[in-house]
Amino acid sequence: MRRINLLSEETSNKIAAGEVIERPSSVVKELIENSIDAGSKTIGIEVENGGETLIRIVDDGVGIYGDDIEKAFMPHATSKISKIEDIYSINTLGFRGEALPSIASVSNTILRSKIRESEFGREISISGGSINYVKDCGCSIGTTIEVRNLFYNVPARAKFLKSPQKEMAAISDIVNRLALSHSSISFKLINGGKKSITTYSTDKLIDTIREIYGKKIVDNVVYFERHSDLVSVHGYVGNAEISRGSRNNQSIFINNRYIKNRLITTAIENAVKSFTMINKFPFFIIFLDIFPEFVDVNVHPTKSEIKFRNEREIFKIVFDTVHEALRESVKDSFKIDAVVKEENAINELKNDVRDENINVVQLPIDLKNSVDEQKVQEAQNDNITYKLETSYSKPENKAVPSYDFVKESKNEEKPVLKKEPKFEKLRVIGQFDNTYILAEGVKSFYIIDQHAAHEKVLFEKYRNEIKDRSVVSQIMITPAVIELIPSDYVYYIENKHIFENAGFKSEDFGDNTIIIKEVPMFLGKPYAKDMFLNILDNLKDMGSGETIEVKYMKIATLACKAAIKAYNELSMAEMEKLVDDLRYLDDPFNCPHGRPTIIKYTITDFEKRFKRIQ
Repeated sequence: MRRINLLSEETSNKIAAGEVIERPSSVVKELIENSIDAGSKTIGIEVENGGETLIRIVDDGVGIYGDDIEKAFMPHATSKISKIEDIYSINTLGFRGEALPSIASVSNTILRSKIRESEFGREISISGGSINYVKDCGCSIGTTIEVRNLFYNVPARAKFLKSPQKEMAAISDIVNRLALSHSSISFKLINGGKKSITTYSTDKLIDTIREIYGKKIVDNVVYFERHSDLVSVHGYVGNAEISRGSRNNQSIFINNRYIKNRLITTAIENAVKSFTMINKFPFFIIFLDIFPEFVDVNVHPTKSEIKFRNEREIFKIVFDTVHEALRESVKDSFKIDAVVKEENAINELKNDVRDENINVVQLPIDLKNSVDEQKVQEAQNDNITYKLETSYSKPENKAVPSYDFVKESKNEEKPVLKKEPKFEKLRVIGQFDNTYILAEGVKSFYIIDQHAAHEKVLFEKYRNEIKDRSVVSQIMITPAVIELIPSDYVYYIENKHIFENAGFKSEDFGDNTIIIKEVPMFLGKPYAKDMFLNILDNLKDMGSGETIEVKYMKIATLACKAAIKAYNELSMAEMEKLVDDLRYLDDPFNCPHGRPTIIKYTITDFEKRFKRIQ
């Protein structure tokens, strides 16, 4: 049996650092929380190389007494609590006394601090947990801490760090959350000498939301608030317009502490589902103020997980509060929509009288042009090829084709690879319920899901174009301006080449804002912005080990969302073209999501159904 050893302070600090300091963003979080607990009104954060080279936090808080500056780096040394009973009534963000010694044990750290009553400050330098020096210094009231060469003495941990861009995105994200939870404090984040985040002290949360997320978010959120004997709940929840493909824009704060909690997330998402069937995650920011004795924050060293004493009651009040706020918002919007629809109906009636005989189709490049079905048929008879582009909307009373035809030039010399059809030539019979294409083969009958089929056509075409670096882009008459939060902007910069190869031509347009000038040809303008954000969400959710090919496959899968939908009326020429395209795909029988595109019935199947044969 092995003997029991007593670990040295240096070893135990490094072990503790593995729990508290997972990555540079963990350092930033712990240090900012210390500044907040110190009563700071202004907090500056400076980062280089994703935090691995430098993290500097400057605050104007109360500072640290000169005699206590060495104690601050001792394990479990804290000014937040003094006895075990204090753990059950925590009113500060920090209390465990693990952050500073953990940080100093895996970096080169310098801390300077001065209290108001002192004439000069005190400075301490620590490398790998060992004190280099302690001396008097000149500095302003408050605390400045510099953390350099993070994990320099723990190379195994350094290997797990992601790219500087991704580490910076995580830092930006945590600064945003802390700024939201403490809007009365001014935050400034500088990345590599460039300003990344700036918020100003305000007593209105909505002002901070605007500074972080932009005007579009503010225009599409609903405020909610409720108070009970147990808890007070307030915050904002977004409508379907700003829902995203990930939960990155969801923030939960318990007594101003940013946490992750499945119970609250589920309560809000269930409340939102009552009003929208959109398959995305809602935007929300929620604050719960609850008596400290009813919540346990001492669950994990990072303090990002908590336990409620009465989970059922918390779930109910969150659900009811958000649900009621959304219901009232929908009522108000219906009143506004009724007025708008009445005005639009009058205008449409005037336009119908004026343009009674005009049949117009909106093309993806915003050029209006009438589509004459007879001319299309004549062109096909002349062996002129067409490719299908999408600009879809549910047809009104007039039978306007939702498939747009773009003529390809005969003069273009492109190498054509001869493909073998995967099923027999079909004769299109018609369309059932404006959703399914009915077609006839040799002694066989086919039912084709037009949406699934067109999804697969778009998917394979776009995937192959990306692979061959031959994506054809169209210039947008009105470029799309997208305001990104700093963490999203960092991912955009890191993956800009992926967007370019996928047909999205974009440029910087100010702080954390980009402008999309060109999009893939098959995308209509309404889809461009949503697809761009969906791609960005998926890139953020992917692990760092994913290959470029996997990312492109995911982009192509998202692109098929632009396919024609059910209940879109198609002309005979459109149906014939779609079925013919489907025949020559690599895998025409399933859509990118795995659903079948085509169902075949033989003459034998029919004769069995009609009892002609056994």
